[in-house]
Amino acid sequence: MAMIEYHPPTEPWIDVVYEDDYIIAVNKPSGLLSVPGRQAEHYDSMWSRLVEQYPDIKVVHRLDMSTSGLMLFAKSSFVESALKKQFQYRLTHKIYYARVWGIVEPDEGEIDLPLICDWPNRPRQMVCFENGKPSRTVFQVVKREQNTTVVRLLPVTGRSHQLRVHMMAIGHPIVGDEFYAPQEAIDFTDRLELHASELSFYHPRSHWLKSIFVACDFYSQAQEEIFNYFDPERQLPDYKTLPRP
Repeated sequence: MAMIEYHPPTEPWIDVVYEDDYIIAVNKPSGLLSVPGRQAEHYDSMWSRLVEQYPDIKVVHRLDMSTSGLMLFAKSSFVESALKKQFQYRLTHKIYYARVWGIVEPDEGEIDLPLICDWPNRPRQMVCFENGKPSRTVFQVVKREQNTTVVRLLPVTGRSHQLRVHMMAIGHPIVGDEFYAPQEAIDFTDRLELHASELSFYHPRSHWLKSIFVACDFYSQAQEEIFNYFDPERQLPDYKTLPRP
């Protein structure tokens, strides 16, 4: 499904939440691509805005265009490689918040459904028990509203559209989701209400555990709490002791 129109937000142009000599973390707005698209009119992105000021900036991971929140960038190829290796070995941890359609009855749960690209309708993904890749998401209800529920999402794996498809699969698509939600849930808001709020990783210089938090505009009660749910080692472990990804 090709992008028909692209009108990325321009205020703020760049929202830096953390920076040092090795990394920079930004709060990407909903509606902005993480990296440039194939067409010239889709060049504006979080990376292309940063590269004007940081010519050597490298992309470590991505967020969907419609998803807002924390993105981490490397200031050199060495740092890029070190951070990407952490993602590969699942040493990083993330917390997202989402407003979903309907009232989620259980206070918490785990979604374990394998995902695969729905090629005729890409970039859509779908559940496929025969050929899908293992995909797991933990969810926790943080607020029940009249027609919607705000949930905290703890992805165990990091598949494309994982959180969006998993919430849709249990009957609670994320509001504003143009791919997976019914029209009434799309019309409920003017954006996909999915936000990457917190990320933990090992600093590429010190190798000590670090976390960065970005407030959530549709759930102001969100706060730093990633280590309440994950208990990683405080210093980067020896990769030789870890199972291969």
